[in-house]
Amino acid sequence: MKKGKKSSGKKSAASFKAKRSKKSGKSIFARMKEKNRLKKKVASKSKVQKVNFRKKDDTMGKLSKLKRIRLIAILAVVALLIGGAFLFLEGFKVRIVTVEGSTHYTAEEIRNMVITDKLCENSLYLKLKYRDKKIEDIPFVEHMDVQIKDRNTVRIIVYEKAIAGYVTYLENRMYFDKDGIVVESSKESVPGVPEITGLEFDHVILHEALPVENPKIFKEILSLTQLLNKNSLTADRIYFDHLGNITMYFGDIRVDLGDGEYLDERVTHLAAILKEAEPMHIKGRLHMESFTISNPKTTFEVEE
Repeated sequence: MKKGKKSSGKKSAASFKAKRSKKSGKSIFARMKEKNRLKKKVASKSKVQKVNFRKKDDTMGKLSKLKRIRLIAILAVVALLIGGAFLFLEGFKVRIVTVEGSTHYTAEEIRNMVITDKLCENSLYLKLKYRDKKIEDIPFVEHMDVQIKDRNTVRIIVYEKAIAGYVTYLENRMYFDKDGIVVESSKESVPGVPEITGLEFDHVILHEALPVENPKIFKEILSLTQLLNKNSLTADRIYFDHLGNITMYFGDIRVDLGDGEYLDERVTHLAAILKEAEPMHIKGRLHMESFTISNPKTTFEVEE
């Protein structure tokens, strides 16, 4: 009886264990081992995630720092460009312009011929623009030189054409130089440049010589006009006849100067006579044809 019961109990325990094994498929130790393994896996994943987050934060920080450095560099470059532009525009702005050698144009007119726009108001730009370059193609001006004295001061030197006189042709004043080359055509009168009459020609071409019979007369005309300027005289008109005799007109006074002999002495003596006659407002004719150094006689015929 007892043996049968014992065997029944062992069988029951074994049956229960088998049932439990069938139900769970694993033993308690195996499940605990699996559970521990899962815990370690989860812990490992969380550590990896923490490391990844930390790495990501460090990368973002580095990128943000690089952006700040780049932004600061860009702002510094912009500031330098703005400062350089200000220095270029204001530090080298032309404030003083001096003009030398101009009698046909005022200093302001010459300044406007050289400084043609806002950019030309900068002395550095002017220095580059007119370096080894002369300003030409200006009426009555041979050329102009532009010199930069300092960053705010410009010096303009004007070299004028040597104009001997002008002839009237088709209601225009045709100005010519010592060689008779017509250098300018204008309706305006140039102070100190007399009208020349008595020359015979059938046409006038700009930048070509007047077609007269005796081209040497142009040098004589230039010498005479230079002597007049030297003695502060301005003739209204100078007439040359076919023999080369000279007659000049100063207002209501006619001067018969004769040929080209003793020209310097005759003009100097003429200046003294006209200086005395001018306040008297007299009219008449002054004969200087026979004037010489040894015989400086003149005759003045007064007209009523």
